[in-house]
Amino acid sequence: MTEIQSSQIAQLPVVGETAHQSYPTATLYIVATPIGNVTDITLRALQVLALADAVACEDTRNTGNLLTRFGLSKPMIAAHQHNEREVAEKLITRLLAGERIALVSDAGTPGVSDPGARIVDAVRAAGIRVLPLPGASAAVTALSASGLVNDRFYFVGFLPAKAKQRESALRELAAVPATLVFYEAPHRIVDCVEALAGVFEPQRQVVFARELTKLFEEIHRCPLGEALAWVKADPHREKGEFVVLVEGAAEGADADEAEAERILNILLAECSVKQAASLAAQITGRKKNALYERALAIKG
Repeated sequence: MTEIQSSQIAQLPVVGETAHQSYPTATLYIVATPIGNVTDITLRALQVLALADAVACEDTRNTGNLLTRFGLSKPMIAAHQHNEREVAEKLITRLLAGERIALVSDAGTPGVSDPGARIVDAVRAAGIRVLPLPGASAAVTALSASGLVNDRFYFVGFLPAKAKQRESALRELAAVPATLVFYEAPHRIVDCVEALAGVFEPQRQVVFARELTKLFEEIHRCPLGEALAWVKADPHREKGEFVVLVEGAAEGADADEAEAERILNILLAECSVKQAASLAAQITGRKKNALYERALAIKG
């Protein structure tokens, strides 16, 4: 018997407290599920899943496997991005009848770059109680291990897939002082890094959190100017799900200058360098020549 197996944790009275807490009926429970390591599920989440009359889930196969791992079997209702409004009405009917419904996504917290927000919106509008259970979140997990010192973060989620739209979205974020948090799929990670390098300063710190809590978890931090080389140095770094964190704009930057930069970035997505500088000068009152030079630098 290993030290872990002989641990007294399972015998602690607090473990049994979950069964004695209040779990009201006619309630939609928002249940966070593991993002990788199945043992990251909370005791309270397991209790709610055990009590639920049904589980609304993004993919019934994935959720079915999760429930089976914990010896649970529950009726499941497919609730994904293409049917949220329709499913919400069905869930409301069942909730009004006094049922407990657990809402989960495939991994992490429902409604955070995952389906669920429209269902919660409809259920709340119907006057039905919504009870959230805190748990796994890839964004917060990555932030906690990043070492990026900032009291604020700006959750972006997935960037647009098309290059022009992605660049435009990033230019609007260039002057944001908060840590920027992106999700990215493996087949787009190189495009993502190239886009980041084309918009943000090369000295900004970037953190790649890949396959969080899974067997091949990797967390790497470097200046943005070195990021593309790091990703391409090993083909394995183009696999798995990513959280990408980018250091926010320098807090010491003049507020007016940061706003001028933001406006200039937006204009450059639609106008020539000369036109963007001219319009930015009219909007901000700053010198056209300085804005023109900055626009040239941005365009690289």
